[in-house]
Amino acid sequence: MHSETNSTSNPRLLPMAIAAMGVVYGDIGTSPLYAMKEAFNGPHAMAVTPDNILGILSLIFWALTITVTFKYVKFITRADNRGEGGIMALTALVLRTKDVSPRVMLLLTGLGIFGAALFYGDAVITPAMSVLSAVEGLEVATPVFKPYVVPITLIILTGIFLVQPRGTASIAALFGPVMMFWFGVLGTLGVIGILKHPGVLAAINPWYAIHFFAENRVHGFLALGAVVLVITGGEALYADMGHFGRRPIKWAWLGYVFPCLYLNYLGQGALILDNPAAIKNPFFLLAPEELLYPMVALATAATIIASQAVISGAFSLTSQAMQLGYCPRIQVKFTSEREKGQIYIPNINWLLLIAVIALVLGFKTSSNLAAAYGIAVTLTMLIDTILAFVVVRALWKWNWLQAGIFLTLFIVIDLAFFSANLIKIADGGWVPLLLGLGIFILFSTWQRGRALLYKKLQQDSMPLDAFLKSLEYGGPQRVDGTGIFLTPQPDSVPRAMLHNLLHNKVLHERVILLNVNMRDIPHVSEADRIQTEALPQGFYRVILNYGFKDKPDIPAALEHVGDMGMEPVEMMETSFFLGRETIVPNAVPTMNFWRQVLFMWMFRNADSATAYFKIPTNRVVELGTQVEL
Repeated sequence: MHSETNSTSNPRLLPMAIAAMGVVYGDIGTSPLYAMKEAFNGPHAMAVTPDNILGILSLIFWALTITVTFKYVKFITRADNRGEGGIMALTALVLRTKDVSPRVMLLLTGLGIFGAALFYGDAVITPAMSVLSAVEGLEVATPVFKPYVVPITLIILTGIFLVQPRGTASIAALFGPVMMFWFGVLGTLGVIGILKHPGVLAAINPWYAIHFFAENRVHGFLALGAVVLVITGGEALYADMGHFGRRPIKWAWLGYVFPCLYLNYLGQGALILDNPAAIKNPFFLLAPEELLYPMVALATAATIIASQAVISGAFSLTSQAMQLGYCPRIQVKFTSEREKGQIYIPNINWLLLIAVIALVLGFKTSSNLAAAYGIAVTLTMLIDTILAFVVVRALWKWNWLQAGIFLTLFIVIDLAFFSANLIKIADGGWVPLLLGLGIFILFSTWQRGRALLYKKLQQDSMPLDAFLKSLEYGGPQRVDGTGIFLTPQPDSVPRAMLHNLLHNKVLHERVILLNVNMRDIPHVSEADRIQTEALPQGFYRVILNYGFKDKPDIPAALEHVGDMGMEPVEMMETSFFLGRETIVPNAVPTMNFWRQVLFMWMFRNADSATAYFKIPTNRVVELGTQVEL
C-alpha cells in the first residue's frame, strides 16, 4: 500500500525528479502567471494595502503547505494502487473495502466517477487559462499587441492539439529541463523582488492570514476563490505518480518546486508593496524590462508543457475508464513503442480542442477565465479527501481518532476553498461543472447499461457443464481448426456459439472459450497474464488478465498458450466468433427511457472488439442478436 518501495533508487532520483517537473508540476508551476493578479482584480478584488498583500501571501504559503505538501505529498500519495495514483486508482481501492454497505459503496463509486469526470473540465480550462495568461505578457511590453492576444493564443493552442497524433515522446525529454529552468527563473525573479522589500518574508507567519480574515470577514473569505489558483494542479502529484514513483515527486516538490514558487509569489508581493500600480500584471512586471520578451517566450513554453500534461492526462484517464468499464471502447493509438503510457485518443483530442477554442473566444481574457477556474479543482480535491478517508480507515486500519483528525483537517480546508468558489458559478464556474456533469452522465449510464446487459445475457445463457454433457450423446459435426469464442461469462455457453450452431450446425475440433478479465490494478505481470483449463469434448477455457493501464492484445497473448500446456494457436487455422448485440428498448424499462436511448447510442458507436483487442479482421465472424434492455 505504501509506495516508498516502488520508487527509484538513489542514483535515479535526480533525473526522475527533473523528469517529474516536466509532467507533474506544469499546471501548478504556471499559476504565478495569474494567481496573485486575480486576488486584487475582478469582481471580488481586495484593496491593495500592505495588510492585504501580506495576508494573501500568508494564505498562499499555508494553502501550498497544507493542501499540496501535507495532504497530497505526505498522505494521499501513499494511497497507491500498485504504484499508480489518481482518482480512478483511489476509486478502485475504495471498491476493495469490505465493511461498507452497498448503498454507501454506490455513493462512493459515484463520487469517484464524478471526480474523474471533473478532470475533463480542468483539461479544457488549464490550456486556455495558462496560454492566454502567458501571451498577455505581450500587452505589458506594448499595448499594440492587445488585439492580437486572442488570435496568437488560438494559434498556439491549435498547434498543441494538432501535434498530438504524432506523439510527444521525441520532445518529452526536454519538458523536465525546460520546467526546471522555468522554476529557477521564478525563484530568481522572486529573490530580486524580495531584496527590494524584505519585509514580505514575514508573510510565512500564519498570524497575517488570521488577521486578514478578521479584518475583511466575508470579503476576505471570498478571496480564497483567487488563492485557490495557486494550488490548481496539486492533484497532479497523485495522478502522475505511476510514471515516476512517490520519492522523485516528493523531493522535486520539497527541494525545488515549492521554494521557487513561493519565492516568486513573495517577489510579486514585494513589487506590489513598492508599486501598487504593478497589480495589473505583477508577474511580468517583476522581470527586468529588457527580459520581457524572453520571459513571454519562456512562459509560453511552460504553459505549452502544462497543457500537454493535462491533455495526456485526459487520454490516460479515458483509457483507464474504458478498461474499468465506465466508458465505451473508442479508438486508442499508441504513439511510442517504448513508453506504454504514450497514447493518443482522436475523439477526445478534437473534442478538447473545440472546447478550448470556445472558452478562449467566449472569455477572451485570463481574468475572465479565472472565474471559471477553481471550482472543478476544489470539488475534485474534496472528493479525493473523502475517498482517502475511506482508504485510511478501511484498508490502512487507522483508528477513528487518527482518521477523524485526517478528515476534519483536510475537509474543512477543502470545503472552505469550494464554498468560496461557489460564487464563481454565475461568472463562468458553470462551464467545468456542466462539462463534468455531462461526462459523469455518460460514464454512469455506460456502467449501469453494461451491468443490466450483462445481467440479461446471464439470464438467457445456458450453463456450460450441461452443454458439454449433452455433447457426450452426439452433437454437431466437428470441423478442422480452432474456434475461439469471446465471452464475458466463462461458465456459460457464449451466445455466439449458440447462434453458430443454430445457423451453421458445426463446431470446430478445438473450441476455446476466451474471457478477457480487466482487473482493478494498473498492470498484470506476464506470468499472471494467462489462465488455461482443459475441459471435455476438445473445449478449453482461457482467461486473459489485464490491468487498467495495460494494452489488450489477444493474438500476442495467445502466442503463449503453448507455454501453458496447450497446443499453440495457429492464427491462419483459427476463427474468432464474436457476438454483436443490437439493443432494443424494453417495454418495462429497467432505467429511464432517455438513459436507454443514450446507452443504445453509445453502444452502437463503440469501437469494435476486433479493433480494440487487435484481432485480425480476416479471422473474425460476427453473429448478431437482439437484446431487450
